Amino acid sequence: MKAERPKVNKRVYTSPLWLLVASLMLVASSACASNTTTTTNTPANSVNAPATSNANAATGASKSPLEGIVRAGADTVEARAGGTTQATVRLLIADGYHVNANPATEKFLIPTSLEVKPEAGITAEKIVYPKPLTKKFPFAEVPLAVYEGDTRITFTLRVPRDAAPGQHALAARLRVQPCDDEKCYPPTTVETSIPVTIR
Repeated sequence: MKAERPKVNKRVYTSPLWLLVASLMLVASSACASNTTTTTNTPANSVNAPATSNANAATGASKSPLEGIVRAGADTVEARAGGTTQATVRLLIADGYHVNANPATEKFLIPTSLEVKPEAGITAEKIVYPKPLTKKFPFAEVPLAVYEGDTRITFTLRVPRDAAPGQHALAARLRVQPCDDEKCYPPTTVETSIPVTIR
């Protein structure tokens, strides 16, 4: 007598309960795959963003439009204790620009002015501004007195009797208002140093 095989209930695999379980497993698998993709992309985006921001900051830097328009300098002067000597400060104004003369033509214009800080008792006096050019510009109703190119301001240095022999340096500040042929810019300060040798 043959042994009977156990009967398999095939309806179990096609029952509504099994189909529900299979559907839930499929949905869960899809959600996991979606989450994995999102997590992989996020770090790449977060790394790239600061790099772009830094690049924009670097390319956005710009120089002042007044940089280099007016420069100043002074030659070394020699003097004796208790005496006086003549000194000169030079303004070098770029082509196509000018500064207002001293005195300025109009009250609303800033005149060029020189200030020399005393050092070791050495003082500046009798400042003489050069003879200006007179030119007509579109932004002004009347011709203006201006300086262009190589401009020299002269003055007298007075040295006290007890001044120590040797090298000294006097700080000089020039207040100027640069302009071109169409407009004037805000006033600016140009600094230089006057070397003085006391014998």
